[in-house]
Amino acid sequence: MEKSGSIDSLGSKRSSSRQPSVDSLSSTSTSRSDRSAPAKPPSAMTSDPVSPSTELSPELRVRPKAPLKVLRDSSKEEPQLLPNETVQDMAKDVTYICPFIGPLRGTLTVTNYRLFFKCMDREPAFVLDLSLGVVSRVEKIGSASSRGDVSYGLVCKDMRNLRFAHKQMDDSLRKSIFEVLMKFAFPVSNGLQIFAFEYGQVFPENGWKVYDALSEYKRQGIPNESWRTTKVNDHYELCDTYPSTLVVPVNIPDEEVKRVAVFRAKGRIPVLSWIHPESQATVTRCSQPMVGVNGKRSKEDEKYLQAIMDANAQSHKLFIFDARPSVNAAANKMKGGGYESEDAYQNAELVFLDIHNIHVMRESLRKVKEVVYPNIEESHWLSNLESTHWLEHIKLILAGALRIADKVESGKTSVVVHCSDGWDRTAQLTSLAMLMLDGYYRTIRGFEVLLEKEWLSFGHRFQLRIGHGDKNHTDADRSPVFIQFIDCVWQMTRQFPAAFEFNEYFLVTILDHLYSCLFGTFLCNSEQQRVKEEIPKRTVSLWSYINSQLEDFTNPLYVNYSNHVLFPVVSLRHLELWVGYYIRWNPRMRPQEPVHQRYKELLAKRAELQKRVEELQREVTNRSASSSSERAGSPTRSITPVQTFV
Repeated sequence: MEKSGSIDSLGSKRSSSRQPSVDSLSSTSTSRSDRSAPAKPPSAMTSDPVSPSTELSPELRVRPKAPLKVLRDSSKEEPQLLPNETVQDMAKDVTYICPFIGPLRGTLTVTNYRLFFKCMDREPAFVLDLSLGVVSRVEKIGSASSRGDVSYGLVCKDMRNLRFAHKQMDDSLRKSIFEVLMKFAFPVSNGLQIFAFEYGQVFPENGWKVYDALSEYKRQGIPNESWRTTKVNDHYELCDTYPSTLVVPVNIPDEEVKRVAVFRAKGRIPVLSWIHPESQATVTRCSQPMVGVNGKRSKEDEKYLQAIMDANAQSHKLFIFDARPSVNAAANKMKGGGYESEDAYQNAELVFLDIHNIHVMRESLRKVKEVVYPNIEESHWLSNLESTHWLEHIKLILAGALRIADKVESGKTSVVVHCSDGWDRTAQLTSLAMLMLDGYYRTIRGFEVLLEKEWLSFGHRFQLRIGHGDKNHTDADRSPVFIQFIDCVWQMTRQFPAAFEFNEYFLVTILDHLYSCLFGTFLCNSEQQRVKEEIPKRTVSLWSYINSQLEDFTNPLYVNYSNHVLFPVVSLRHLELWVGYYIRWNPRMRPQEPVHQRYKELLAKRAELQKRVEELQREVTNRSASSSSERAGSPTRSITPVQTFV
C-alpha cells in the first residue's frame, strides 16, 4: 500500500521509494496542510438564499425525494412542519436578544421537535430555527423587569447561548411558553418520547442497511486461517456493550474467550477491528486488564494476546497502545484496573499515548465556547485559544492514531488499543487509524460503516455522553468525545483535500444530528439497547437522509486512491480551530456564498466533462471499428482506448 503525507512527528524517516502525498499530484511536498488554500467555512446552516442574519437549523434542509406535507408560505409565522410534528404553543411579542444585531421582536413557536422564532419587521424576515435536542438547559434570568418582561436563557450544546424576553402572563394558571419548551426539550426527563420515534419520513434508501458486520468483515477477508467470527456474544451474554458479531483468533475456543472476558473491564475482550490486506497485521481493541494493586495475571489473557501476535507471521512483536497518561493508568490499579505488564506479556511493548479523560475534554470545550461565542476578543485571540488546550488534545489524539497506523503499515506489526473501558478514547484511535489505513472508510458510505462499526456497535455511550432529552446538564458522563473525533477527521480533510469523498458539510450535518434527536442513529448506549428498543424499526436512520441526496455531501475534488495510506502532520502548527463548526453562528465569519452550493456546481461540471470524455472514447472506438472493417484484408494497428479521469 502506498503512503501519503508525513510522519515526521514520530521522528522516523521514510525510504525514498515511498510516494509523496496523493493530494499533491504533481507536487513533491509530503503535506498539503501548509500549502492548501484555506477552505471557507459552511454558510452557518443557511443553505437557502436567506437573510445573512437568518439562523437555520438543519431540519429545514431535510429535503427528501418524497414530498413533505409542509407549510410553504414564507409569510406565515409558523415553521414548515415535518411529518408528525405538532405545534405545542405560540407566543407573540417575544424579544430575541441577538448578540450580533441586537433585540428583535417577533413570534415564538414551540413544537414537539423545535423552537421557531420569526421577526417580520426585517426584510427579509429573520428566522431562528432550533431543534430542541440541541438545548442543554433553560434558565430564568432574574425576576420580571419594570416593564413586566421575563428573561430566559437557553444554553445550547452546539456552542450557542440564546436569550429571550417576553411579557409575564396575566393569567397565572397558563403555562409560560418556556415551561412548554422545557417539557419538550427534555422528553426523557418528562416521561415523553424522543421525537425520533414519531418522525416517520420515508426516504428512497434505508440507511439501517448501510452496515452489516459480516459483510464488512468479509470485505476485509475475514474469516481466514488465523481469525474467525464467533457467536459467543450472540445474545450479549459475554459483554452487553459489545456487538453480537465478534472476530477472535481462530485457535482460541469460545470457553477460553469467556475466561478472558473475566479479566477485562466490563468483559470487553480484545477483538479485531481491521486487518491489513497484505501483511495481515491487525488493529484490535479492548478495555483495560483487571490487574489491580496486587498485579493479578491471567494465563488465558496472556495466551490470547500471544495468539493475536502469532496470527501475523510478519512480526514477532505486539504493540499495546494504552490511550491514557501513565499516571492515570497506574491510578486505575486502585480501582481494580491497570495495564499490561511487559513481564507477563512476552514480546509485547506497552506505549502510553497521554490522552486525557472525558472530564478534561468537557472542560476544554467549555473554554472554547467562552472564547468564540458570542464575540471574539481579537487582541488576545491566540492566547485565549491556547488557554483552552483544545488543539493540544486534538494533536494528541491524531498523534496516537498516527503511531498506530505507522506500526501496522510500516512496521507490519499488530497492535492492541485500549483506554479504561474501551468505548471513548479507544474508538477515537481505532477509527482514525483505520481512516488513515483504508481508503474505503474515506468514501461517504465507508465512513458511515466506520461510525456504525467502531462507535455504535462497539458501544460508545452516545446517550450518556450527549444526554439526549435529559435535563441533567451537570451529569459527569457528558463529554465531547465524538465531536473531537469528527474534528480530527476535519483536520485530515484539510491536509488531504482530494482524499475524502465527503465534504465539510457532511461532517457538520453529522454533528448537528448528533444532537437533533430527529434520527435514531445516535440514540442509546449500545447495540443491545438499540435492539431492545427496536431503534431500526421505530426510527429513521441519518444515513437514509444523507444517502438520498449525496450531491449535497460530495467533495468535487475527490480522487479515489483507495490503496493509499494517509500520514497527516500532527504538529500544532499544522492544526487549526474548525471555524466552520465552532464559530459558524457569528455572521461575520460566514462566506458570501454557501460553499456547498459551489461544490454542487463543480460536481455538475465534472459530470459534464466526464460524459464528454466517454463520448469521445466511443467515437474513437467506432472509428477504429469502421476503419478495420474497410481494410478487412490488410493488417491494422490497434488503437488503445484513452484512459482519462476528470
